[in-house]
Amino acid sequence: MMVMGRCLYLHYVPSRMLGGGTFRRRRRQSGSISDPRGRHIISFPGLPLRMLLLLLFPMLFPLSPGAQAGEIIGGREARPHSRPYMAFVTIAREEKGAKMCGGFLIREDVVVTAAHCNRKFGNISVLLGAHNVEIDEPGTQKISVHHRIPHPEFNDATLENDIMLLQLRDKAKLTVTVGTIPLPDKRVREGAVCCVAGWGLTSTNANAQRSPTLQEVKLKVMSKGVCLSRFYPYYVPSRMLCVGDPQERNASFKGDSGGPLVCDGKAQGIVSYGRDDGSAPNVFTKVSKYVSWIKKTLRKLKP
Repeated sequence: MMVMGRCLYLHYVPSRMLGGGTFRRRRRQSGSISDPRGRHIISFPGLPLRMLLLLLFPMLFPLSPGAQAGEIIGGREARPHSRPYMAFVTIAREEKGAKMCGGFLIREDVVVTAAHCNRKFGNISVLLGAHNVEIDEPGTQKISVHHRIPHPEFNDATLENDIMLLQLRDKAKLTVTVGTIPLPDKRVREGAVCCVAGWGLTSTNANAQRSPTLQEVKLKVMSKGVCLSRFYPYYVPSRMLCVGDPQERNASFKGDSGGPLVCDGKAQGIVSYGRDDGSAPNVFTKVSKYVSWIKKTLRKLKP
């Protein structure tokens, strides 16, 4: 359910929340409102959830979520064309202009991105082989999307199954600057240090601008408990990865959702969502969970 222009969710939480987002069990419960990043918005001690719903029902209305992750914070500019699988995805929107997302090429005609980047109406195009997306670089390939395939169980409210395949209208020509990245054949281990890249903002300042050049940052895969404490109950360990050490400033944030988390040369995650303040950790779609679905879908795609 939605409240006051933000995507909010109503659920029960214990009436006393301890530091770090952990909860103490108590007999008496209270109605509470949280947003999709797990932030505690407001609580009503001793008020039953049913009564809370009745009080808030007149002001509830549906809106799309607006806090997905993607900026590269605490990173550096990538070596030009060192990540040839990177895709700059542009989704046209009628009212608010184009939406930008990241993505990665897994086959000459297929790019993987986040399902929340999708818009029911609006053409999608993909720019491959780019380092600076604001200039006309030699070797880049701009290809329109012929078919978009979001995961059939994608949940736009909780961002579960946040993965989408984009079939390109024409096959990309594989070159020095345009290439594919392999899917994982096993799950990434906790503690692994991986890389994320994107063209998003590099700070959380209100006047921050999108980086025209590809940025990259190293991030550590954290234990599921770190994200369970911060994003409960939306974080699902079997389908999501917890990425980014809370003790460090490095993180991904808004702007380049859909980009890959690369571990040992393979795409292990997809940038999905995080907190509004840009703090780590962030939540990534766990690609290893969807390899079977991806391969099954690829076999069905017609050239």
